[in-house]
Amino acid sequence: MDEPLELGPVVFTHKAQCRDCYRCLRMCPVKAIRLENGQASVVPELCIACGTCIRECPQGAKAFRNDVALVRRLLAHRPRVLASVAPSYVGLLHPWERQRLPPALRCLGFSYVSETAVGAWHVAQESTELLRTASSQEPKLCTACPAFVRYVREYRPALAPFLMPLASPMLTHARLLKARFPDAAVVFIGPCVAKKDEAGRSAGLVDAVLTFEELLQWLEDEELDLSAFEESDFDELAPGSAGLFPLPGGLVEAGGMDERALSESSIAVSGFDELREALDSLESCPQALLVEALFCPQGCINGPATGQRQTLFARRLAVLREGRRPLSAPPRPEHASTWELPSPSPQPLAPVDEEELRRLLEETGKARREDQLDCGACGYPSCRAKAEAVLRGMAEREMCLPLMRRLAEKRTDKIIETSPNGIIIVDAQLSILHMNPAFRHFFLCSDAVLGKKVSYLFDPEPFETLAAGSEAQVECTQRHEAYNLICHEIFYALREEGQFVGIFVNITNSQGNKRKLDELRSHTVQQAHELLQHQFQMAQQMAKFLGEHTAQGEALVKNLLALALTDERDGG
Repeated sequence: MDEPLELGPVVFTHKAQCRDCYRCLRMCPVKAIRLENGQASVVPELCIACGTCIRECPQGAKAFRNDVALVRRLLAHRPRVLASVAPSYVGLLHPWERQRLPPALRCLGFSYVSETAVGAWHVAQESTELLRTASSQEPKLCTACPAFVRYVREYRPALAPFLMPLASPMLTHARLLKARFPDAAVVFIGPCVAKKDEAGRSAGLVDAVLTFEELLQWLEDEELDLSAFEESDFDELAPGSAGLFPLPGGLVEAGGMDERALSESSIAVSGFDELREALDSLESCPQALLVEALFCPQGCINGPATGQRQTLFARRLAVLREGRRPLSAPPRPEHASTWELPSPSPQPLAPVDEEELRRLLEETGKARREDQLDCGACGYPSCRAKAEAVLRGMAEREMCLPLMRRLAEKRTDKIIETSPNGIIIVDAQLSILHMNPAFRHFFLCSDAVLGKKVSYLFDPEPFETLAAGSEAQVECTQRHEAYNLICHEIFYALREEGQFVGIFVNITNSQGNKRKLDELRSHTVQQAHELLQHQFQMAQQMAKFLGEHTAQGEALVKNLLALALTDERDGG
């Protein structure tokens, strides 16, 4: 085989599409998101690959690693490649498509197509046996969901000893397949992003993972339409109710542990909020309870890479209808799911210095407990948690929306207070509510006029026009003789607040300069006119003088010519 492909992190960010909304951070159950310069990136060391951020990002900036190229290489270089298809495929496809999926996979190059639920059946049977023989009164946490297992091991290590020593259906099925076909590569196909992470930790038991979304896109790229294939069964089908594993409570029913929908001995939870509450209860009050937890709300049928061609209700109904099969000759459990779980390897967060934390809270206006709103807008559950994240380099202080709004209001106030233009705000009755320093300087007043009618200072006609509703904005230039002031003025209404704003631009000096310029221009024109008249008179006199001088010159020339002719005759 060629050089191995470099596999990047399972979940990552398309930075060009990230829009600084913090939704991924708010929804991430373990806060594995780092914010830098407004860009949210996934921290692989903290991420449990649950895919929540992929599902929740409104811009599609969060994505999972595409492994189609890896599977193509396996098909090209391995003698046999086996497909293990998650049981939730029945919710992905229409009824007429389901038996056309195996031949489509064979057309892509897979030599054996089997249901992952085969492994799920073994997990269910061994779970039942484990519970039957267990004498401990401690809780038992099911290990079918890799995101849940990693969350417990790394973020709830106190509960890690309660994880059942059983592998997931995917790993169990892969072990069964490789025992039968030792030279084969196993590719899992399902709705789960966390399976990519689990496969990478399986020491080569699962060679690659494709999501349903990747499979559908691959079929489309190859121009393979399911309707073009004849119906064909999987090479191996799961027995009994193993096909119910994608649903909460599916393991309990598949293992025949309790036929009742409600039981005191087991609980099925799905979605992070439910499983977190269940784990909180077990931490505070441990009890002999089987906890079947699926990280995605409503289970694997709602995985982040399901390729949602059907509604959630339709997917659930399809699994319920197709997940129960006759158990005529069930296979003997091979203990293929028995698994020695590694010891917990939590990623401890770096401790923060309490003095630095106190200083940061003070700088952001949250020193007192009553000032810590804990609104969650930044994505963290409390102001203290967000401050700790800032000190760890995981967050930015500007992520606090109340703080940024307060700073924006201060900036606005600063702009108004330092503006060289006079600004006044009056209420619906035209009583003065606020004036900035420039306005007080223009109109020689103080805060003593607050509450008085604006007519106390100047003609209120522009405000009255706005109050009448006939104009949305009034703009004019007014001379205020009492204040030796000329202003260009703009008035507008704040309808929702029932207030009116006036802005006064002092143009007194420019008007005075304009008047002086007009006077200078008029004086210059007068001088030019006088000069023109003088030049005209001079021209007339010079013309007269030149005319007389020219006449005299002509007479002199005639006399000289006459004299010259006389001399010439006499000499001749």
